[in-house]
Amino acid sequence: MVASRGNDSNPARIPALGLRFLALVFVSILLMYLDHRENHLDGIRRGIGAAVYPLRLAVDAPVRLWGWLGDSTTSRNELELELGRLHAERLLTNARLQRLTALEAENARLRALLDARSRVRDEVRVAEIMAVNANPYEHNLVIDIGSRDGVYDGQAIVDADGVVGQVIETGVMTAQAVLISDADHALPVEVNRNGLRTIAVGTGEIDQLDLPFLPNNADIRAGDLLVTSGLGGAFPAGYPVAVVNSVTRIPQEPFADVTATPSAALDQVREVMLIWSRPTVVREEADE
Repeated sequence: MVASRGNDSNPARIPALGLRFLALVFVSILLMYLDHRENHLDGIRRGIGAAVYPLRLAVDAPVRLWGWLGDSTTSRNELELELGRLHAERLLTNARLQRLTALEAENARLRALLDARSRVRDEVRVAEIMAVNANPYEHNLVIDIGSRDGVYDGQAIVDADGVVGQVIETGVMTAQAVLISDADHALPVEVNRNGLRTIAVGTGEIDQLDLPFLPNNADIRAGDLLVTSGLGGAFPAGYPVAVVNSVTRIPQEPFADVTATPSAALDQVREVMLIWSRPTVVREEADE
């Protein structure tokens, strides 16, 4: 009897499951129909989407972060390379442009000359400063190129604004240079306005040069631009050196007290240019 009851109950369950399945299918079709016609389930879908959105963000975050880091690194490297290239181009351009003022005054004097005149065609190379001497009495620095790059002792160094110094000791891969403000450095210069030649001497102060060999009656005044005269052979002619800031004439003394401010910011420079000078002959013929 017990077994008979157990066997009678199993067939009754099978139709019940089939009815449930059919009911679910019917309800699904009905919901799909109503949603297609009248969009009754849009609110439910939006709610489910809003509930799942944080989970989607959490799953997608590592992939987005990795992609962002890759793009940022690539963009930063490209920007640094482009910035370095543009900075080097700006220095080279300024090195050529800074001579225009000197050349204008020089051309006025050259028109009166009929003989051949030697000019200088300059080649430059950018170098970075590796170290600066911390001794306040010695204004020296170290650059990152040396004899293997053609650097030689006494070579002129400029930046975008004017003369910085010259090489005093050349190594294989580096070179040591002295700034024009060093107390032991002297530089032949001329007044750009009238061609008056003299010597600019370092004072040991980074922002001041002295012109100790100008007589009281010398034609020089505050605001005059001093440029390299080319005498001595170390510095090509025409590069800005300093601007005269004070002229004091003392009747009892043979020489005037003249000071000047370097054109280059000697305490801020980070990149410099070394000059290779090659003399070329340019003939100027008079009109017949």
